[in-house]
Amino acid sequence: MPADFDFEFRSLFSQPKERPEEAGGGAPSTLKARLYSALVRSQQESGPLASLDATVASGHEICVFEKLVQIAPVAERLKSPFFCEVCHARVLAEKLDNPPIFWPHCPYVEFKKS
Repeated sequence: MPADFDFEFRSLFSQPKERPEEAGGGAPSTLKARLYSALVRSQQESGPLASLDATVASGHEICVFEKLVQIAPVAERLKSPFFCEVCHARVLAEKLDNPPIFWPHCPYVEFKKS
């Protein structure tokens, strides 16, 4: 019995032999983008998001537009909304499978790559 459990555990957590998108099983980038937007909106309902300063301090990168807000001399509470809500990259990523967006550290660009 333990040998079967070990085998099953290893097979569940081992690296797949091929990437899901190569096997045709990966989710489309538009779906990933819509899910990400919905998850962040739902997170906003439970309270404010972390500020951009806190995000950078924790070691995460922010996109070029968020960087502009981060360095702006504004109150800390103005640095925590979901800025992607008004960004054209979000709209393009949710509508097109291969959107023409190339901003560094943009999560929607990462969905396009995966």
